[in-house]
Amino acid sequence: MGLMTGGWRLPMAASPASAGLAWSLVEQRLLTWGVGEDARYDAHLVLAELVANAVSVTPADGRITVGCDREAGGIVIGVADPCPRLLRAPAPLVELRPEDLDLREENFDLNGGWGLGIVGALSAAWGADPLPDGRGKVVWARLRA
Repeated sequence: MGLMTGGWRLPMAASPASAGLAWSLVEQRLLTWGVGEDARYDAHLVLAELVANAVSVTPADGRITVGCDREAGGIVIGVADPCPRLLRAPAPLVELRPEDLDLREENFDLNGGWGLGIVGALSAAWGADPLPDGRGKVVWARLRA
């Protein structure tokens, strides 16, 4: 897909706090490109999910790389991480009921898994490609803008 070899990219700490910094920097790029508010909102949600997924598979002292590129008719956002395992499309979203969740305190934050469904719903296309050096992957989303 070429996102990590062209366009704008920035290595960041593999920390949940990186999502906010990544968004601030990507949003400035999108504003420079004249991307509208609705598309920026979708990009924010997509980027947050991609960063969260990358951070979850990267050692605490590791790095992720956030990238953004402009294309005819849209933008591409991607996050590279060192985990070589490629992702598959998630199962279709279903309606959850509170009784479907494990709300015990020790498992409260483990009821996720909807991130790629959100990415798929907001994106024209998304995917995961191995990095050229074979040391990880980039998960990307193409959004209309």
